[in-house]
Order: sequence, then structure tokens, then C-alpha cells
Amino acid sequence: MKAFLSIAIFVIAYFFIATEKVNKTIVTILGACCVLFLNLVTFPEAVAAVDFNVIFLLVGMMTCVHILSKTGFFEWVAVSIAKYTKGNPYGIMVLLVTATAVLSSVLDNVTTIILLVPVTILIMQLLEIDPVPFIILEAIASNIGGTATLIGDPPNIIIGSRANLSFNDFLFNLGPVIVLVFAFFLLTIFLAFRNRFQVSRQIKGRVINAIPSLAITDFPRMRKALIILAVMFIMFFLHELIGLQPGVIALGGSMVMLLACRIESDETLMRVEWGVIFFFIGMFMIISALEVNGVMSLISNSVMMMAGKNLLILCFVVMWGAALLSSVLDNIPFVIAMVPLVKQFITHFTLENPGMHYAAVAEPLWWALALGACLGGNGTIIGSSANIIMAKISEKNECPVTFKRFFKYGVSFTIQSLLICSVYLWLRYF
Repeated sequence: MKAFLSIAIFVIAYFFIATEKVNKTIVTILGACCVLFLNLVTFPEAVAAVDFNVIFLLVGMMTCVHILSKTGFFEWVAVSIAKYTKGNPYGIMVLLVTATAVLSSVLDNVTTIILLVPVTILIMQLLEIDPVPFIILEAIASNIGGTATLIGDPPNIIIGSRANLSFNDFLFNLGPVIVLVFAFFLLTIFLAFRNRFQVSRQIKGRVINAIPSLAITDFPRMRKALIILAVMFIMFFLHELIGLQPGVIALGGSMVMLLACRIESDETLMRVEWGVIFFFIGMFMIISALEVNGVMSLISNSVMMMAGKNLLILCFVVMWGAALLSSVLDNIPFVIAMVPLVKQFITHFTLENPGMHYAAVAEPLWWALALGACLGGNGTIIGSSANIIMAKISEKNECPVTFKRFFKYGVSFTIQSLLICSVYLWLRYF
């Protein structure tokens, strides 16, 4: 009965999120209250399910972005990019999605989206073009680029820590296929968008003649903020060596930035997108009810029955199943629930096939989960943290991205990516 109620609450919440009839944050918080009220999960279990690394990362980076925005930094970047590309919308699109993918692989995709989406919206306002296709493609590119490394996408951090996989393991095994996936992504957007956007000569002339430095309103404060941000980025990259989670680095760095730049703390903290924060908290708690009440175990058993004793089929089922479920569950709590299930798959398959080495079974399954969870996040607007942040920033800037519009872009790129990854897994590991 509890499993049925957990599924029912999730389905109802997802319906209202997808149809956008009610504010997403209200839906998820009400859903979380329902699972607690119905005793589908205890309060300590619900709190334990909340990933505070993600919460701290969001709060810290949103604070840093607001401080930088007060200095004119994002306007300077926007005008510089528009000037460099001479106002060519497709050139700007390629430059931005490439920068997004690269930065997402060395930082993380949430941080990258928080930094680049405001810049993109400003550029499109300069060119008088609808920014929505650009920021949707950036969110998709961030999920693709973030898949390549241990620190690029939160699900990879979870998989790496629980499966004892290193940064080099991810880069060596997932890097090659992500380069291929991104190449096809660029080819697809070239075919779809190369002649779609038109900018008048007058606007192009205005952009070409612009002086980017005039956008900076407080150079000393901008310099301090950028130095602190650079130190934070170095710490993100080295977080395993220094023993600090990215969320702690982001939150601590934002407080240092507040002190160094002498910014009013109350006003700045009010600028954090608290609706996004509570949306994530609600989602984590709703998903925890599915995990506690055996829904995830039921999925695990079903997967094993479908795959039988064929490891390649099991990898495909894990990857495509992870992609499907990540697109509707948010891939962070989903991966938290899936890691113990994949461990069960590995143990079961190794016992059933004693002639196979443990690593030969474990590695392709972990990579299948990582590829499915990260790339499956492109399926819907709630599939990954980066997508949700992109949607909230765009909504705040009065260019909202609807569930339906994101889905139109995301589902095709998700299927394309997974087909490429399926061939890659087959050729490399079997």
C-alpha cells in the first residue's frame, strides 16, 4: 500500500509540474508534506535524502553570480562575445554551447549554467532575438559536457564515490564517447539553426561598434570577485585532494566574496532563488519515499528479469532505463537510489557467471548508469539540476522556458546521444 501511495504522489506531482498548472515549488513541497503526513517516509529519512552538497552549491553560486552582476561583468562578457562574432547568431550559438560543454566538464554543469545563462540572455537582448532556443541548447550542452568527468555532473560524483572510480577512470572511459556525442550535437544544431535567426544590419552595426569596457560599473569590486571565483574554481577541480565537497567550497567562497566586496549581505541573500532550493528539497523527499517503500527494488528486479544472463543487454537496459527514469525523476536522487541496485546487478551477475572477472562486469555497468543518468537528464526540464536552474533564471528574466518547449528539443538529442553511446558500449566493452 505504501509503495502504491508513493507512486501515486509522485505521478500527481509530476503531472502538475509537466502541465505547469501550479508553481513547481508549491507542488514538490506539498508532495513532500504528503509523504511525511502519510508516514510513507520518516522525517529523519526524508532529511537524510536531501543532498546538501547540491543545495550549498546552488546557494553559493547564486550568491556569487549576484555579486558579479552588480559590477557589470556579465554585460561586459555579453557585449564582448557579440562584438567578437560580429552579431552572427549562429556563431554566438556555437561559441556558447561549446564553452558550456567545456566548462561543464572541468567545473560542474550547475555552476556553468548559473554563469552563462544570464550572459546569453543579455546577448540576445542586444540582438533582439528570442533567447529561449539558445539557453535550452546550453542546458543540453552542459549535461553532455558534464558527463565526461567525475566532477562535471552531480550523478558522476555520486557514482564515483560509491563505486570507488577516479577522475581519470571517468575521463578515459566516458571522454571519448562524449566528444563524439557533442560532435553530432553540433552537426545537428548546424543543420537545424544555421539559417533560422536574422539580425538587421543596423543592430549588427550597433554591436560591432560597441565598447565592452563601458559596461563595467565597478572595476575594483569586479576584480576582487573574479579573483575569489578563480580560487573557488581551482578548489572545485582539486576538491578530492583537499577533501572538501563542491557545495562547501561554493558556500564558503560566496561568504568570503561578500566580505571582500563589502556587499550588503541581507539584500544579496534575498536574491538567491529560494524557490529553486525548496523545489530540490521537495523532490529529494518525494523520491526518498519511492526508495524507502521498495519501488526502486521492484524496478531492479524487473531489470534483471529483462536482461537475463546477457551482460550487454543488461548494460543497455540500465542505460536506457536510467535515461528514461532520470528524465522524470531528476537524476541526482535517482542515481542515489540506483547505485545500490547496480551493485546488486554486479554481485548477481558475477555469481551467475563465475568465469567472468569482477571488473569486466562492473565497469560497463557503471558507465552505462553514468551515461544514462547524465544524458537522460536532457529528456525533460526537470531531468537535471542544470535544466531546472536554467528554467528559473530564464523565468526571472521574463523569457520563460515551458516544459513542452524544452521537451521538443531535449528528447531528440537524448535519443541521438543514447544511440551513439549504445554503439560505443558494444564496441569498447564486448
